[in-house]
Order: sequence, then structure tokens, then C-alpha cells
Amino acid sequence: MVDNRERIRGPSRDGREGLTSPRHVLRRLMLLSEGRQYREAAGVVGRLGPSLLRSVVSELPMDLLIEALPHSAYLLESFFNRLNTVLTLNPKPEISVDSIIWHLVKLFGNPHESGLRQRCSKLIESIGTWSPTIRDVLKDRRKALDQAIQGLGIHGLTADQSGNLTALHTALKTELQRHVDTYKAAIHKLDELSPVTIHQDPAQSSHQRLLAINHDDLQQRLIDNKTILTLLDKPVLKQLGQLVEVLSQRVQCDKEALFCIGEIRRSDPLLSCDFRPLAGIMMNFARGCDSVLRLMGPVTVPSSPGGYSCCSDGYHSDSADSLPDDSNCELIRAFSTLYSKTRVEIVEYLDTIPQLKNAFYLKTKILFSIIVLAFRSCQGLRERKVAEVRRVLGATTGCDGESSVGNKVSVLNLEKAVRQYLQDTADSLPLVDIEKQISNQILSTLYEYPCLESCQQLQQYIASCVRLAWKMVTQPNSYSLDNDFTHGLLQPEKQERHSSYSDRNSGIIRAFVWPALIQDYRCILKAVVIT
Repeated sequence: MVDNRERIRGPSRDGREGLTSPRHVLRRLMLLSEGRQYREAAGVVGRLGPSLLRSVVSELPMDLLIEALPHSAYLLESFFNRLNTVLTLNPKPEISVDSIIWHLVKLFGNPHESGLRQRCSKLIESIGTWSPTIRDVLKDRRKALDQAIQGLGIHGLTADQSGNLTALHTALKTELQRHVDTYKAAIHKLDELSPVTIHQDPAQSSHQRLLAINHDDLQQRLIDNKTILTLLDKPVLKQLGQLVEVLSQRVQCDKEALFCIGEIRRSDPLLSCDFRPLAGIMMNFARGCDSVLRLMGPVTVPSSPGGYSCCSDGYHSDSADSLPDDSNCELIRAFSTLYSKTRVEIVEYLDTIPQLKNAFYLKTKILFSIIVLAFRSCQGLRERKVAEVRRVLGATTGCDGESSVGNKVSVLNLEKAVRQYLQDTADSLPLVDIEKQISNQILSTLYEYPCLESCQQLQQYIASCVRLAWKMVTQPNSYSLDNDFTHGLLQPEKQERHSSYSDRNSGIIRAFVWPALIQDYRCILKAVVIT
């Protein structure tokens, strides 16, 4: 009898022991996890009922499973699949979905684990089903990282009053000194004004006395006031306001970059930022966000066959049938043509310049930099235009009270109207300043190649890039470029080899020829790289 009772009380051999108590389930799951038996642990989770599952999830030491990723991905996937199946009604149990996602973003940003995508793809998809709002969080973070990365690059030289490029602080010092000298001269002149103009006695400024002014006094008053106006109303003095605006923009960009780095460090406390380039850290994190976003749902990736291509470059685009509408079709065709035709023509012209004839990588880098600078400058101009209208109209979103809700809606409507206007006038808005800015930046960097300064074809290419970039960034669903220019391993989902200059047996990127075109975190056109 004793032996019979022991056999009855003993654990069953089908893995179902202890499945009626949350404590026993947790203990079994932790034992299996410590032994890295995640598939067996997932089998235990798959048999949990709704009430037991809710209890187990609320007490599960999620941080341990997160640290074990990607090895624990199978167990976490089974949890979320089970939750999506049996716990569809509110209230949902609280699970640190954010912690899991940011850890996955870190892993995908520096993919050292082999088979990471295969291990984690279903887990990410099930998390997206369980918490749909996490997708928007990732998109917002990705957008903030893009803006922060772009902001790091706006601290270059700026044009002074004469049009020469100089450091912003030097230009500010020059302008402030000009203002000081002008104001000193104005103060000295104000002290020399005639009694007719200055009116020390308030009684002399009465309406009756002013109507009684004679011809000589009127003439003297005009001379005095015109002298002061000539001193103060100088076009050169207006340069200071523009420089202050540039300074303000740079301060805001650095604040955004530090905020993004702070968010990354909060999600990865072990990250060291002291001696590493911040752009590289943010690009890695942005790449991780891209990978996780793609795995949350189906992503349309352009295929190599068909579309618009050049037999010598290997650059391809989607066919028109797969594109959303006619306007987008035209823009994507134009972007493809800019690479496959316009760029080829300017390369052929540069080949005729002796200094550049054999400088293939230099020419490639120049033309690549121009299209990247064009998109960045146009994106900055778009946001400055919107911010300028808001500032002129005093439009703020408010921070408290019922009126702030309506105020916020009004501001959003205003911004929408401004963006619509920018889209409607995309063909006619003057963009000469951006063209000059990009041209000056290229020429100042390559000052040892003075032949570029007189190259009209290059200026026309810059104008074409800027105009197309402006049209694409002012779309309601705007386009952008993939800003990940890391010379790492080839990523086939968004990059393809240049057919003429690449080593087909190598997967290491040596140079970027053309950037990838992105819309809604989808790769519309792949980048062209040399391996």
C-alpha cells in the first residue's frame, strides 16, 4: 500500500506535474531556464490555462529571460502566443514589453549572434500582436534618431555677410562687433541732434507746436532722423538675426542628440559613450529599430528584376504597378533616373577633367554626398518653414487647461496647412540658398580641386538633387534616405552590389555609391554599394 501511494503521489512523466500551482509552475520554468531547456519550458507554458497563465506572468522574473535573449526567445514567444490566444480581453496583465523590445533593438543594432533573425522573428511578431502601440513607439524613436543624427552634422561652416564660409562663432563675433560700432555711432549722433529734433522740453512735442514748425526746422528734423535711420537700418545688421537662428537650431539639435543618447543609455546601462562616436551609437540603435519594425509585419522589399535599371550599375526600383499612386510613381522614377541617367552623365563629364579622370572613388563620394546633403538640407528647411510660421503667429500647444486641447488642435491644423502649401509649391519655391550651401560645402572640403568651382554641370546636378529632394520630403508621407552608411557587412534587404566594381565573393562594404530610399520604414529602393 505504501508503494502504491508513493506511485500515486509521485510526479507524472509527461511533464504535467505541478501545473495547478503558480509557484510550482514558476519553479519548473526557472529550473528549465537555468538549464537552457527553453523548448521544454515552452511546452509547459503551452498547457497553462487562462487564470494560471495570468498568475505566472505577473510573477515571472522577466529580466532574467530578457538577459538570456536570444536563447530564451522560444520561451518568450510561447508566452506571448499563449497570451494572444487565451487572454484577449482586458484587463491585460502588465508585462515589461518595452524592456524586451529595447533589448532586441540592442541585439539587432549589433548583430553578433548567428541566426538572430530566425530566432527572434516570431517573438517580435507576437509582441506586436500583444501590444500594437509598441510599433508607434519604435517609429517615434527611429524618427527622433534620424533627426538627431542629422543634427550632429549641421555644425559646419556658415556664410558670413560677404558670402564667405566661416565658423559660426567667428561670424557672430564679427556681427556683434559691427552692431557695437554702429550703436556707438548712433548714440554719439543722438547726442548731437539739434534742439528741433530732440525736443528736451515735453511742451515742445505738443500737437499744436508740431503743426507750427517752419521750413528750416522741418528740413533739419528730416536730416537728423534720416542720419539715424541710415546708421541703424543697414542690411548688414540683419545678418545677426539669421546667425542667432542658426545658433538656436544647433542648440536644439544638440539637445535632441543628448536626449536620444540618454534614452539609449537607459535601455542599455552598460553602454559606454565616453570615447565612441555618438553618430555610430545612434545609427546602430536606429538599425535595430528598423530590423524590429520590419519583423513586426510584412515589409515590401524591392526585387532586383524589372523596374528602372542601368545595365552598368545594377540599380533597380519597384515596378509602377506596385507603387501607391501616380505622384509617388513619378517621384520614384525621378529618383531612379537621377541615379541611372543624370548621375551617369555627370560622371562622364567629370572624366573629361584631367584632375578627376582617374579618381573614381572621389567622384563617387562627391555625387553620393550631394544627394545626402540635399535630403538633409531640405528636411531642415521644411521644419524651419513650419517653425517660422508658428513663431510668427505665436502658435503654441499650451500645457494646461481645457483651452490647451483646442489650441493644440489648431496648431496641428496650422502645421498641416503649411506642409500642404509647401507640397503644392514644391516646383516653384526658390531653393538657391540650399544649392549654394551644398556647393560651398563641397568646394570648401575639396579646395585642392579648384576645377570643381567652374563646373556648371556639377552645379546643375546639385540643383536637380535639391529640387527632387524637396519634392520628396514635402510629400504627406515623406521620403527619406537610409542614414546607415556603416562600412560593415552587406545587408541584402536594403543594399545591393554595384555590378561593375564589386567583388561578388565579398560581403564587406568598401564604398557607398547611392543611398537607399525609405518611406514608412520600408525600403522602396535599395542602396548601391561596392563590396
